[in-house]
Formats: sequence, C-alpha cells, structure tokens
Amino acid sequence: MDESRLNEFMGKLVSDMGGAAMLANIIVGDELGLYRAMADSQPVSPDELASRTGCNARLLREWLSAHAASGYMEHDNGRFRLPEEQALALAVEDSPVYVAGGASVIAALFHDKDKLVKAMRGDGALAWGDHHPCMFSGTERFFRPGYRAHLVAEWLPALDGVVDKLKAGAKVADVGCGHGASTVILAQAFPASHFIGFDYHGPSIETASRRAQDGGVADRVTFVQASAKDYPGDGFDLICYFDCLHDMGDPVGAARHAYQTLKPDGTVLLVEPFAHDHLDDNMTPVGRLFYSASTFICTPNSLSQEVGLGLGAQAGEARLRKVFEEAGFTSFRRATETPFNLILEARK
Repeated sequence: MDESRLNEFMGKLVSDMGGAAMLANIIVGDELGLYRAMADSQPVSPDELASRTGCNARLLREWLSAHAASGYMEHDNGRFRLPEEQALALAVEDSPVYVAGGASVIAALFHDKDKLVKAMRGDGALAWGDHHPCMFSGTERFFRPGYRAHLVAEWLPALDGVVDKLKAGAKVADVGCGHGASTVILAQAFPASHFIGFDYHGPSIETASRRAQDGGVADRVTFVQASAKDYPGDGFDLICYFDCLHDMGDPVGAARHAYQTLKPDGTVLLVEPFAHDHLDDNMTPVGRLFYSASTFICTPNSLSQEVGLGLGAQAGEARLRKVFEEAGFTSFRRATETPFNLILEARK
C-alpha cells in the first residue's frame, strides 16, 4: 500500500463530503433568503443577519462559519461578507451563473436513494415522475439561468436562418419542456411566433401553463401532455430538445417523429450536456457532475421506457449524431457550445 496515495485520496474524500454537506447548507440558505439578505456585499454579524431574516442567531453563526470555512464567504472578527462574485452564484437569480436554486437536484438524489438501490438490483428503471418533487423544481432552476443567458443571444443565432424565421413568425415545438422555462423565454423573445411545449409528465405541464400565464405569453404558448414519439401537429419550423433527449427510452424514435413533423426546411435544435465522446476525455468537474446525476436520473429514466437505449447524460456528439442519422436526418453539426452544453443542429 502506498500511504501517500491513501492520504491523498482521504483528503479528496473528506473534501467531497464537506462539499456535499455544504450543498445542504446552500439549499437552506436559498430557502430562507439568507444569501439575498447578504447580497449587498456588506459585512454582517450573525445577530444582524438574524434581525434581517427572522432566523435563529446561533444557528446562523454555525451556518456562516461553514461558509467561511468553505471559502464561500469572507470572515473578519465575527462578521461575515458575501462577496459580489459569490453573490452572483448564490443570491442573484437573474445571474447567468446562479446555481443555488439547482442544488435541490442534489437533495433529490438523497431522497431517492432507496429507489435507486431497488433499480440497481432490478431492471435499472426509475421513471422521471417517480422522483422526489424537489427534482422537478430544482431541474428548472438549474437550467433556467443558462437558457436566459445563452438561448436567444448565442444559441439561436448559431443556427442557419432560424432567428429570421422566428422574427417573421414561426411554429415551434419544445419537446420535453418540463416546467416550460425554455418555452417561455423563446415566446418572450419572439412575439410573432407560436410555441407548443410537450412533456409526458402531467404535473410539469400544469406548472408550465402557470409559467406561461406569469410570463405574459399564454396567448402564444400552449402546453400539451404528450410523449416525444406521439405529440400532435406538424409543419414545425423549429423543434427543440433542451437537455432531455438523452433521458428518453427511444431517442431514435423521438428524432424520427421530429423528422416527420418538421417542415422540409425546418431545423432541430438539440441542447445536450457537454461531453466528449470517450470517458477518458470526460474526467473533469463537469463530467463528474453529469455522470453522477445520470446514474440517478437520466439513465434509469431511459431504462424505465420502451427500448431503454440508456444514452446517459454524457452521450457525446458522435452517439447523438448516430441517433439523428438513424432517424433520417442528413445534416448534423455542432453549432456552438458552453462549458455545460453542446448546441447541435439537425436538418433533413
């Protein structure tokens, strides 16, 4: 045994355990509004933060100390400061790097541990709708900042001719729309176009409909409960899949249905988690996050459905290209990318 390697690994493991514990603290801070109460970047004592938030001062001191020990906050003589950079990630929901809301996804993994153990010992199936409710809200809050920051400003302009169609008035399908964050963002940006969001999860469709009302776009947005292989309608100028195709049991069947319902000159926008084509190239912080999440969410959801292809969240561009080629598409390219996403374009 190499004792130095053991010590190095134990240091990593203890660090990861501390990180997992901090995510629970982030969820608490987000729910109680603690970060928002510190977003002015001014130093605050536990008693002052308690006065602002109505929370217990002694517990706040422990919570603040955990943040200081983790490097999430600054500490000086009993006062704690949330720097502007950390506030963008933890307190400012409109920030493109806001992550606090998405921490609930990690909480769902622990809530659903027994379900995954059962799946591991069985057929591997754990359907999306069988997860803890915080999975659904956390997923929306995890992806929404990126969609707000990049979808209209960068991703759509990277597609051939799509922005002009949307400005003129296009028919758009958002397949696997979840709570409708992407659909509402699109509708707000392109008032001449009409949008239909499809998802097989009924409660998500109900939430998405409320989001459309709240976003002032309900007159141009419809949400329908339907699967990716049988949603109604045709003649779509644009069909979108936002971080969902790899979760499907039969992504080839879904892509084939898109081929059949797309206009001859239409476009598929496929947004997928960033991944290279081989495991050895995905041994990164992003790869670790997505493989871990895929173990609990993406892959068992695919295995719960017909075909059960099980692409996983780190499918990579080559496997995704094969899916669309099998479905009949002749053009497939990487339009652009971010550290978290591949943005791919498919055409007939």
